[in-house]
Amino acid sequence: MATQSQVLLEYLPKSEGLLPKWQLVVATMAVFNTIQNFTTLKLTRRLYAGVPSTSITALQARTFAVWTLTSAVIRGYAAYNINNKTIYDMALLTYLIAFGHFTSEICFFRTAKINLPVLSPVIVSTASLIWMLRQYDFYVAP
Repeated sequence: MATQSQVLLEYLPKSEGLLPKWQLVVATMAVFNTIQNFTTLKLTRRLYAGVPSTSITALQARTFAVWTLTSAVIRGYAAYNINNKTIYDMALLTYLIAFGHFTSEICFFRTAKINLPVLSPVIVSTASLIWMLRQYDFYVAP
């Protein structure tokens, strides 16, 4: 009889290495962030701490939620199809877009301040982008 751990392990990506599992972890975290953006403005206001909290609206949070959910779906597909060049490239681009977004909000628009809520997506997008670029040839056959 299979234990709960064995049953859960069956659902993990089967590809070699840790990158597919990382993609699944990041996709799962993004789903939770999506739910948060649909239900409250509290954490979104902490993220964009460079502007008055009243300028963070429910519409803006829902738009961010939809983008985050889209990224989660792409990264989830990448977790299970890491050797598919098109999906790999799409996942890689989601990290590049996230990096560009958060960097521009910190450095150019000044709507985000360097704090824990903004450092988390900056670190995840940067580390994931570098990891995916370095492992490109391992996962995507030339």
